Amino acid sequence: MIRINLLPVREARRKANLQQFGLMVALALGIAIAGIVLFHLSMMHEISSAQSGVVQMKQQIDAFKPQLAQVEQYRAKKADIERKLGVIHDLDRSRSGPVHVLDELSSHVPERLWLTSMEAVSSGVTLQGMSLDNEVVATFMKALEDSPYFQDVELRSTELAERDGLKLNKFEIHALLKNPEVTPVQTGGTGNPAADAPVRAAAASTR
Repeated sequence: MIRINLLPVREARRKANLQQFGLMVALALGIAIAGIVLFHLSMMHEISSAQSGVVQMKQQIDAFKPQLAQVEQYRAKKADIERKLGVIHDLDRSRSGPVHVLDELSSHVPERLWLTSMEAVSSGVTLQGMSLDNEVVATFMKALEDSPYFQDVELRSTELAERDGLKLNKFEIHALLKNPEVTPVQTGGTGNPAADAPVRAAAASTR
């Protein structure tokens, strides 16, 4: 019977398998290393591009700084001019306020009624006058309520008085003054001299 020794064949096959496995591992490591290198190079390129973009942006910002400074100067000048125009406009409206108030009074005073005094007080304005009857006073108060320059018209007092042999109705009316183009006058004034000027000027012009 012939005997054949297979050990060398098996050993050669095992070595061949080990060599094949080693080659596969080496190939896998090579591919992984190549991928890592490529990823690293890509990231470095992106970082370099980003840094270059930042540098260019800074250069553009530095180039536009003089223009930005001029824009801010123009904005500041515009705001200052608008503020001055606002003050002038308020003063102009306040100057015309007493004229409108007196014109409203003169146009709303009915026949058989006349005013004897007009006084500005802390809560508004007080009107005193004479009339032939109470109905005329009521008509006058209704006209003041309808006027855009008066509000909260209130009859403070009314009494009979005799003048030149005639029996007349003496009355006192209190109302708040307001200017429809400025801030309405509240109790104690608005705290704004331009808005409160119509009250003081109208009262002074009737004294």
